[in-house]
Amino acid sequence: MKFKTISIVIFLLYSTLNWSQKLSIDSYPTPNGVIKIQPILHSSFVLTYNNTTIYVDPNGERDLYARIKSPDIILITDIHGDHLNQETLDAINTSKTIFIVPQSVASKLPEKYKAKIVVLKNRQGVHRLGMFIKAIAMYNLPEDINSKHPKGRGNGYILTIDTKRIYISGDTEDTPEMRMLQNIDIAFVCMNLPYTMTIEQAASAVLEFKPKIVYPFHYRGKDGFSNVEEFKNKVNSKNKNIHVVLKNWYPNS
Repeated sequence: MKFKTISIVIFLLYSTLNWSQKLSIDSYPTPNGVIKIQPILHSSFVLTYNNTTIYVDPNGERDLYARIKSPDIILITDIHGDHLNQETLDAINTSKTIFIVPQSVASKLPEKYKAKIVVLKNRQGVHRLGMFIKAIAMYNLPEDINSKHPKGRGNGYILTIDTKRIYISGDTEDTPEMRMLQNIDIAFVCMNLPYTMTIEQAASAVLEFKPKIVYPFHYRGKDGFSNVEEFKNKVNSKNKNIHVVLKNWYPNS
């Protein structure tokens, strides 16, 4: 009886954590609707605009997506399992989904998705469902053959939704392409070693391209979590006009 009670408590705690994450939705009005952002896990989040739902790098357990509308678009940035997760994709209803991916990801997706795929190279863009989605380079510095993320393999993305421009970094360092961004309303910027970049690099890049709002995400590395509070301090000590949004991207940690 005692074991059963403990099991119920653990189940309820786990369910509450997942549900609280689902309720953690930020809303940003546009002239013709509302953009909503819902963190899921690590690199994965859901973005909705009116009746259109976009999943970014869906990964994690199926329960994380259970109460969320099926995706109209799935954006995948790279081939690694925290971005391209076949088990998660199989658990999602993708019957009406458009996949927008780099060629490296398209080559790894099973045949059942092939008719749904739009491949973008860096700097290419496509109009879908009233949005413009452009691929931007994501890669490690310096560029060499041993890079975990060589230039051209993966995509960051810039989404133009109504009048808002949203930047999704993918796995990258503070590249010239990132630093030269302009007129970004909302940015999602990675920071984890040894895979992407330090909080110092991330803060320096953000201070250069000056998004109105920035979400640090993808911040669990080999030796734990990057200090996103310190990232926020580094940004706002030099520019108080950039709104740094700290969310819990690891609800069960």
